[in-house]
Amino acid sequence: MMRCSGRWIAAAVLWVAFTPTAGAETLAVTVEQWGLLGSWAVDCSGRPDRDQGARLTYEIRKDGRVMYRRDFGEARDENEVVSATVNAEGLLNVMVYFPSLHQAREFGLLLQKDGSLRAIYNRSERGEYTISNGQYVASGAPTPAQQRCD
Repeated sequence: MMRCSGRWIAAAVLWVAFTPTAGAETLAVTVEQWGLLGSWAVDCSGRPDRDQGARLTYEIRKDGRVMYRRDFGEARDENEVVSATVNAEGLLNVMVYFPSLHQAREFGLLLQKDGSLRAIYNRSERGEYTISNGQYVASGAPTPAQQRCD
């Protein structure tokens, strides 16, 4: 009996140990196949700036984690993408954990026919939107298209 339960415990430990790796590979494959990897900006020729446009970069680390870097010129941060799924309309739903904000944010990205990228929604884990239906909630202005910079 002890021998059998020992095998089950060993199998469970191995399953737990390899599950995050499998999830990370799936996440990496999703963002790569969708076309998200690389740097994006409204204007790639300009210097990154908080008011004029940040440079946003998505990359896969050697350990398989997908990272999201934001360069605002005077400030930069790096955050982990914790999930990404593609819906039936082709919208990429991305969740990023921001340690500095102590929160996760979810945003929907649309890759347009011309190769540009647009944010369709951005919300906190409490459901508070800063972007909804492709428009900034505060101003009602449409989100700008971002171009691939690399």
